[in-house]
Amino acid sequence: MKILKTVLFLLIIAAVNQSFACTNYLVTKGASADGSTMISYAADSHIRYGELYWRPAADWPSGAMVTLYDRGTAEPLGQIPQVPHTYQVVGFMNEFQVSIGETTFGGREELMDTSAVVDYGSLMFLALQRSKTAREAIRVIAELVENFGYASSGESFSIADPNEVWFMEIISRGSNVVTDKKTGKKINADKGAVWVAVRIPDGYISAHANHARITGFERENKKTSISSRSFKLINLPDLQVIYAHDVVDFARRKGYFTGDEKNFSFSDVYAPLSFDAARFCELRVWSVFNQVNSDMQKYFGYASGDLSAERMPLFIKPDRKLTPADLMHFKRDYLQGTSLDMSQDVGAGSFGLPYRWRPLTWKYGEKEYFNERVTVTQQTGFSFVAQMRSWLPDAVGGIFWFGVDDAGSTVYMPFYMGILKVPHPVAEGNGDMLTYSESAAFWVFNRVAHFKYLFYNRVMPDLQKVQAELENGFFAEIAETDRKALELLQTDKEAAREFLTVYCATTAQKTVDRWRKLGEFLLVKFLDGNVKKEKDGEFLRNPWGYPQSPMFPGYNDEWKKEVIQETGDKLKMPETK
Repeated sequence: MKILKTVLFLLIIAAVNQSFACTNYLVTKGASADGSTMISYAADSHIRYGELYWRPAADWPSGAMVTLYDRGTAEPLGQIPQVPHTYQVVGFMNEFQVSIGETTFGGREELMDTSAVVDYGSLMFLALQRSKTAREAIRVIAELVENFGYASSGESFSIADPNEVWFMEIISRGSNVVTDKKTGKKINADKGAVWVAVRIPDGYISAHANHARITGFERENKKTSISSRSFKLINLPDLQVIYAHDVVDFARRKGYFTGDEKNFSFSDVYAPLSFDAARFCELRVWSVFNQVNSDMQKYFGYASGDLSAERMPLFIKPDRKLTPADLMHFKRDYLQGTSLDMSQDVGAGSFGLPYRWRPLTWKYGEKEYFNERVTVTQQTGFSFVAQMRSWLPDAVGGIFWFGVDDAGSTVYMPFYMGILKVPHPVAEGNGDMLTYSESAAFWVFNRVAHFKYLFYNRVMPDLQKVQAELENGFFAEIAETDRKALELLQTDKEAAREFLTVYCATTAQKTVDRWRKLGEFLLVKFLDGNVKKEKDGEFLRNPWGYPQSPMFPGYNDEWKKEVIQETGDKLKMPETK
């Protein structure tokens, strides 16, 4: 079993290094337009299915155990004791508006523990089921890995509640097998993990995208920073940093760090920067920072791979307040408007496609090249924007904006934390990555996305029109939905929850039905590479009811030029006298 776990771990590490999956944004109350906190997450994976996870609140008998499974392979890792009560979780937000997202940074490959039970996915779900605040979630995560070991590679977590937003990074202490003197059994003397959690200052935003971003941090300042040995102080109002007590000492013992403690950097020690980490990961962070702060151009060199250039800060102050719509827009980023715009080079083809198929790096002759790794990507299983609103009761205040498949062509649907169940179109078990389901949102959106990949710049105007129609409609409905739910909450909590459940179910079904109609419209309009004539969504016919002749847009001049350069006069029409 140990050999199998080692092999699986190495396969997961290889997959992470190839795909650089997931992108997260973090927004504090003072940086949002309405005073909400927000985090976002994209589950980028070639095997991750788009479904909305549902964990109802539950009471558990004494002695109950919970089985944990590896997030990347579904392999059972083991069991740990269950707590007496677990909280409701919708997706990655719980009934107290605590939300968690992640990106994997990998880090030092030798720091793995094949005997550990709790992987990064289990940490997320267990923390959500057991925490009422972001700080409590950090504590739960720290205690879980201390007691049961950490079974994944390096991870960055976005952790937020209605009042605070935290950025946490963690990596296993590795495996140091010794014989226990009391029991005679083999144990891992280094079981657990080293980690740091930093509170994002109010009015600021942060982001992470598969590379460790916490560098230096304050330690043992009584009021503003505490180690894991001082968890009793975790609710100090001025607290800015929480960290594993041996995060520096362990690095010294392993030979990763030998300098003055004031120069210690978590990222540089546990996940040394490389060209890949900058260009494929930090570039995605730079791109969103660049859209909201006018002083970011000075970091472009670093983000595009110059390791000697000035490094980006962990968090920045945006020039404007952000909304959920902004975060949805950032999720659709392909470096548009920059010199690395994915739609502008020859790889985009005649239809300006800002996507590149895997692998990420490729060889031609003896040299290796790469495709840009941007935020929007075809292999997203699902993504979300979690919005936490402190001025409202939790059942109404927490909105989980959820979209399936590619963020560029998804629609983010609102799901309130007070719902009693998840709607069928996004429910777990309605299809999977190898099982097509006509009623599943994931497959409906995937079919439209594939049409987009075929004729990108032709399809996107029609797609974005419907996308905006739906999302803007949901934004407009929120105030009235809030009002009705709050009114019901005053007299009947269950009636309020039933109202929210019906609203979310109606919204999900409406979205899937509208997207299916869009797919049918696109198929007719762009059949066989032609473009049917239409007005306001209605296809045009001649006076006798027959279809008007379609348009034949052909290819752009760049495509024509390349064909002529490649074929010479082979395809040239003879000149007529």
